[in-house]
Order: sequence, then C-alpha cells, then structure tokens
Amino acid sequence: MTPRRHLAAARGFVTRHAPLRPVPGLEPVQLHLTDDVLGLWRATQLELGEPDAPLPFWAFAWAGGMALSRYLRDQPDIVRGRRILDFASGSGLCGIEAMRLGAAEVTAVDIDPFSIAAIGLNARANGVRVTARQRDLLDGDPPQDVDVLLAADCWYEATLARRVLPWLQRCAAVGIEVVVGDPARHYLPTAALEEVARYDVRTTTELEDLDQKVGYVYRLSAASR
Repeated sequence: MTPRRHLAAARGFVTRHAPLRPVPGLEPVQLHLTDDVLGLWRATQLELGEPDAPLPFWAFAWAGGMALSRYLRDQPDIVRGRRILDFASGSGLCGIEAMRLGAAEVTAVDIDPFSIAAIGLNARANGVRVTARQRDLLDGDPPQDVDVLLAADCWYEATLARRVLPWLQRCAAVGIEVVVGDPARHYLPTAALEEVARYDVRTTTELEDLDQKVGYVYRLSAASR
C-alpha cells in the first residue's frame, strides 16, 4: 500500500471511531474525539494487526494541551506571525489553536500514523492549515525554521520523559522559545521549569484520574537552558 493509501485508510479509521465534538473550554474548536479508550484501543489493535499497538492518544484532549491552548488565547503574541512546531502533537490541538491565533505556519509532529491522519482532519474541521509529519525528533538536532516549540503532555512515562527534556534544552539553546503544558504528572521535570500559568480544565476520566484537573503552563527555567 502506498503512503497516500495508508493515510487515506487512517483517515477513514479516525472518522469511523472518533466523531467531531467541541473541546470544553476551547469552543469553537472541535476535534475527532472519543470517550471509549478501551474500545478504540482494541479497534486500533485489530486495524493494525498488532496486539501491542499504542494507546490512541490522538483521540483525547489532554489536560496539558488544553491548558497550553488556553494560555495561547491569553497570550496570542507568543504565536502570532511566528513559525510553530507542535511536538508530540496527538490531536493537533495546540497547533490548531496557534494557527487560529495568527501563526505564520504550524508543523505538527507525532510518531503515530493515526495521529497524523487526525491532525489533518482536525485542522480542516477548524478551517486552518497544519503540516503534519510522522517523525521521532528526539535523537536529532533542533529543528530549523522554528520560532516557538509547543510541548504538551509529554511526561506520562519514564522512558519518554528522559528523552524529552535534553532535546527541549538543545532547542532552547539555539534560540527556539519552548512552552510546555502538563497537569504536573509524576515524570514532569519541575526543577527545570518555571510555571507561568495554570487553568482548570475538563478532561476524560478514561485516561485521567479526575474529570476536572489543573493544567499548568511552563517555560524552561533560565538555569536549565
């Protein structure tokens, strides 16, 4: 199957299993979302023929991404007219919000092919253009032609967490502005971050422990850059 046919099949899967719905507190943004994580995970395993298929992170509006998107609404000059990288994008929420607020361009990157499909569909549903790329950036050099890097909900497991912070620090060292969103998960490197905002957000109890959570927004601390 060609890459184009793979993408078409993934888009069909997303639309079948995750209907468009508004994101609470971020209206009028709408995304392809689900409340049935286990059902969608099982459908993903069957679709791919892989019992170890990853969780469908793309089908949820996560607390960190929701808080970061709220922060961008409060501080639109962070993204207006600038080139944005939405790292580990999932649904594309932060990148879509950046484009709605006047970003010059947005590239959303994730390793999950279903995420790439969902980002394209979600961007179209919200009337913006986002370039979606399936890529693992963490072993490479900082990206070129990027002014602002948005990183939300990247610290949910230890192996990934150990890789993310050093790469973000390398990005900051070459002049990229790094903005982080997270609900203060266990693996979040709080010693390397400075809180700049916090928001009450409504999430799903399928993947979060509470339906109401506090989402925090951070910058890299000066000492960690």
